[in-house]
Parts: sequence; C-alpha cells; structure tokens
Amino acid sequence: MRLLATALVIVGAMICPSMADGPRHAIAMHGEPALPEDFAHFPYVNPDAPKGGRVEYAWQGSFDSVNPFIVQGDAARGLVDLELGNNVFETLMHRSADEPFTLYPLIAKTVETDDERSFVEFTLDERARFSDGEPITPDDVIFTLELLRDKGFPRYATTAKKVSKIEKVGERGVRFTFAEPDRELPLILGLMPVLPEHAIDAEKFERSTLKPIIGSGPYLIDAIRPGESITLKRNPDYWAKDIPTKIGHDNYDQIRITYIRDDNTIFEAFKKGSTFINIETDTGRWSTGYDFPAARDGRVIKDEFEKRFPSGMYGFVMNTRRPVFADRDVRHALSGLFDFEWANRNLFNGAYARIRSFYDGSDLSSFGAPASDEERALLAPFPDAVLPEIFTGKWQLPHSDGTGRDREFLRKGMDALKAAGYRLEGRHLVDASGKPLSFEIMLNGPSAVPVATAWSRTLERLGISATIRVVDAAQYLQRQRVYDFDAMLFNYTSSLSPGVEQVFRWGSANRDIEGTFNFAGAAEPAIDAMIDALLSARTREDFETAVRAYDRVLLSGAYVVPLYHQPVRWIARWKQIDRPEVTPLLGPQLTTWWQADE
Repeated sequence: MRLLATALVIVGAMICPSMADGPRHAIAMHGEPALPEDFAHFPYVNPDAPKGGRVEYAWQGSFDSVNPFIVQGDAARGLVDLELGNNVFETLMHRSADEPFTLYPLIAKTVETDDERSFVEFTLDERARFSDGEPITPDDVIFTLELLRDKGFPRYATTAKKVSKIEKVGERGVRFTFAEPDRELPLILGLMPVLPEHAIDAEKFERSTLKPIIGSGPYLIDAIRPGESITLKRNPDYWAKDIPTKIGHDNYDQIRITYIRDDNTIFEAFKKGSTFINIETDTGRWSTGYDFPAARDGRVIKDEFEKRFPSGMYGFVMNTRRPVFADRDVRHALSGLFDFEWANRNLFNGAYARIRSFYDGSDLSSFGAPASDEERALLAPFPDAVLPEIFTGKWQLPHSDGTGRDREFLRKGMDALKAAGYRLEGRHLVDASGKPLSFEIMLNGPSAVPVATAWSRTLERLGISATIRVVDAAQYLQRQRVYDFDAMLFNYTSSLSPGVEQVFRWGSANRDIEGTFNFAGAAEPAIDAMIDALLSARTREDFETAVRAYDRVLLSGAYVVPLYHQPVRWIARWKQIDRPEVTPLLGPQLTTWWQADE
C-alpha cells in the first residue's frame, strides 16, 4: 500500500496542473494530492461495509453542552471530533487519513488558490444540504467564519484575522483573500465547519446549550442525558452518503457515547458488553486485564496498530506563569528527575518508550542529530534559545538503573538544582531567599496518580514538595482555561503536518488569553519565529527543517516533563464490530468500522 501511495504521488506530480491553473478537486500542504480527481473512495475504507446496527462508546468525564465551538461549557464528544468523527457537523473539505495533510471534496467540490497562496476559493457542491433540508450557501460559510471569529474559541479569531476580504463568487463560490500569503491557511479554512445562518441565534451562540444545533453531517442528535450520555441517529436524508470521500464511512444507524468518570469503570462496562470498543492506554491492563471469558473465547478481539506518526509530547506541563517554574534551568532539572526506567518497569510492564522529542519516531524529530546548516540559519537570530547539547544532538534525559534507588541519578538532579541556585536547608530544598521548592500537580481523575506519585516521591528525596491534587473533569477544564495550576498532565498530540495549531499551544500572543492551549505560558520569540518558518515553508524539505528547529527550541525551553508513549496503538472490540483490512498513515479511523452480522 505504501508503494501504491508513492506511485500515485509521483504520477499526480507529473499530470496535475499547478493550483494557479484553476479549480482543483484537492489541495495538499506540500506536494501534490495522492488521489486523482476521479477516485472512487479512500484506499483505507471498505466500500462495501454494511450499513446498520449501532456502536456504543464510553468516554471519561462529563458534558454540559452540545456546542463544541465555544469556550463556555464542556461539549459532548462525537459531534465534530478527530477521534469519534464529524458526525453532526461537517467541514468544507475532508482530510485524508493516508497523507500528512491533504484535503478532498465534501461541502466544497473544488478548491482554487495561487502559487503564493494569497487567496482560496471554494465552490460548494450543489447537493450540499443541512439536516433540515436547506441548501448550504456561500452566505452560510461567511456567516460561520464571522460567528466563530466573534463567539467561538480564540483559534477561530486568529484564523479570521488573517483574512482581509470574503466575497461570494457566483451562486456557489466563496473567496477568501488573505492579509498576506499563507501556505496553510487554505487548508485551515477547508477544515472550517459550516453552520446554518437561518437556524442559529448569533446573539446567544457563545452560551453553552443542550439544545441541538443543526448541522450537515450524517447523524442527528437523538437523545441527550446531560453529563451521562448522548445518542446520535443516522440522518436518512444525508446529502453526502454517496460522494467518494464518504464511501465506507458512517456505517452505524446509531452511535451512543456514555460518559463515565473513572477509567476502571469504563473498562468494566466494556467487559460486560455495555460498550463495544475500548481504546486502551493502560499497559498492565492490556497485558493481563483481558483474561475474561469473552476475550478468552474470541468474542472480544485485541488489535494492535503500529504507529506511523509522531509520538507527540505527553508529560507534566510546568506553568511558567508561576514563579517556581520561571527559571529554565530549574525546569530542566525537574524534568530530569522523572525516573522513567523505574516507572516503565514497575507501572507499565516495560511496554512504553521514553519520549525524547515533540515529534519522536518521525523525520520531524531533532533528537540524536546535529542541527543542519539550514536549521542553524533559522536559529541564528536567537543564540540563546537552543541549548548547546540539543544543537549538537547529544542531549539525553538522565537514565536511572530502574531500581528506584539510583544515587547517581539523584546526584545529577541535585547538582542541576544547585547550579540553578537552590540549596538544601534541613530537609527542604530552598532558593537564595530561603523559599522551599514546592508545587502542586493537578490531575483529571485518579488514573494518573501512580505516575504522578512516582515523580513526586523522587522529588521528595531531594527535599522538594510536589503535592498531588485530583479534581473532577469540570474543575480540571475550568482551571485549565484560566491557567490556575502549577503543573498538570497533558498530551500534546503531534501530526506529520504541524501547523497553525502550534500558535495556540506555544505562541506568545496566546500566553495571556484564556481558553488557549498555551498552558505552559510560553512567550519566546524563537518559538514564534520557528512557527512562522514552518507555516511559510513551500517544500517538504524546508518544512521538515523548520519543524526540527522548532523542536529544538521547545526541548530547550523544558516546558514539559517528557514521559512516555506507546509504539503501538491498542484497541479492543467486541466481535460484532468489524474494521477495514487497511490501516492508513494516521492510524485506525473509527468512522470506517461497522457492525458485522452476528
């Protein structure tokens, strides 16, 4: 399949015209789309998948809203969702899961831009309809961008500010002219949802609600039990069920997502057959927990999927708005005091690998390789932004012997803290003014207590007090939004095409805006410059260079204590749920699975 995809890319590069030559069926961030204009379906779906039946998911936490576009409230999953699917709301174009970042037709049947990417024009499919039967028009597209700009998450406003003019073109076209050329913006706009102007009260849109909002997706909201479950039913009049990007998707008649506050309870529900699919993250449970009758006799199937994309960065985020984490040297010292070798052996059955980069396991990672001349040129204006050992590729996180009593491991940590200005006074590590080094680790539920405790106990041996506070999902989300925490556990997912989302995670402009993902409070000019470089790259080579330089800056900043990642993805399913034989580049796509005959 990889050879086929590569061949398609080469052929596409030879026969496809420049984007400047007129409307196209698809757009790629770099290079050419892999699939031709007349493709029948994505290569990772089963086009003959049966329609019908139902699927039951469980998700940890709670919800109090069905509006997933605003800051207020905790929206239910599965409405517009990377994991569970864009079931209720759809975007202008559909992202392929088998390419780093390429979009194909959905609401928009064609896309046009120029070589500079100074504008993008979408022509809407004349068949596109909202679930109430009303046609989707350019006015709805314009309305949505303006609505989300004014009432939605801050990321929408950031996108809208880059658009200098929006105009209708004919009956079905909408053209966005950019304030300045932007390589990624056509794709970001292509992934924008489209909402119905005729059915939305714009004045009240920013308020969380449990009243269903009309979308254009394959499902309708059928039942809501606030905080407990949401049920979706197939829209029999779904307009796009026969277009190529939707063939093989959306196979269930009903989707129900049940919310459960505790991860162990979620697993017990799966064992009983109350839920049909379990995305497993617990190594011990994957190794030994599936020894129950249904798993032994084959009614429950365990699937392992090799990961072919970056690890991301899972770890304890240190909030630099807090004085205790303001010093980069202190953050580096604390990062080096997580005893991964002990935790992996005693908590995870040795199943994890240590994270060494925000893009570990991919060509985007800077780990273990010296900076190229091109990277050095990008970083030259910021001589202090990257540590020398990260520049040369010699940086390593401290290793222990895995016993939990490695004196050399602890000595290195203490030496680093002393070099940062701390000293041991009695049983406490204190700074120059005599203030003890202490902070709180905030967790969303109890499942991560063992790993937080492992870090806390190591720190305690050096006179550092790291207390653990477990809060419920609602409180966790609220404290995240206003950055009311010292350290917290978070997973920065990564892709093969990082882009504008990095502004919301690490951009200086978002440091003091509530509701962004800049949890660390980063405000580093070198970060902003590397994000600009990766966003403006025109070739894959320049893009990879910029991302590796960006990775070096983030690692040098020590904003996150790197923990671990799974080299494979684990998903268990009851036998009545079947899946395609082909797994795409970005991993299994749950929207392509189906209920088989029992």
